[in-house]
Amino acid sequence: IRCLTQTDHVMLSGAGANQFAASLGIEEVSTEELVTQHAREEWGQYKYSDAVSNLFNMEAAHDTVGAVAIDAEGNLACATSTGGITNKMVGRVGDTPVIGSGGYADNQVGAVSTTGHGESILKVTLARLIIYHMEQGASPGKAADKALLHMQERVAGCGGAIVISAQGEWTAKFTTKQMAWASMEGGTLCYGLNPGEKYTEGTITK
Repeated sequence: IRCLTQTDHVMLSGAGANQFAASLGIEEVSTEELVTQHAREEWGQYKYSDAVSNLFNMEAAHDTVGAVAIDAEGNLACATSTGGITNKMVGRVGDTPVIGSGGYADNQVGAVSTTGHGESILKVTLARLIIYHMEQGASPGKAADKALLHMQERVAGCGGAIVISAQGEWTAKFTTKQMAWASMEGGTLCYGLNPGEKYTEGTITK
């Protein structure tokens, strides 16, 4: 957001991004602080295998965290964050930071955040594909289903997406075995994990 509002650019990376963050007073943490014990164990388990295809093309949920939202003025936003994949090549860029793959937002149509096998998501630009289907008149649910099926059939990739339309209609869809999701609408919390699952916690007031 700061890049969009305080520079003439859309995205910064590498040393330039670090310099910009430092100029804003954003605290820097060491790489060691970002490596968990679980990540070390996973690295030890998969360091002799092709992690990109074997570990992250499974029909299993991954560690991506995403959000989509609409405010009272109709502004839409998406956010996506991930821990990345194990044993990736130095310099590998995943789907999460790529506009149109890990996320996409258009005030006239909707907002999307995606998760799953990053290389597959990149190949089909999944987030933008979902928005495209919505532009053609599909509901968020049908648009997500169509795009996820296309990714599965075209590049054998599994994944998921949370989607909200400019009218506030939302959905959570996935082709992985599970995907944890939650929504807040009108003070009511809904959540799920397995296919077809939807629990309602009740009305939450301030």
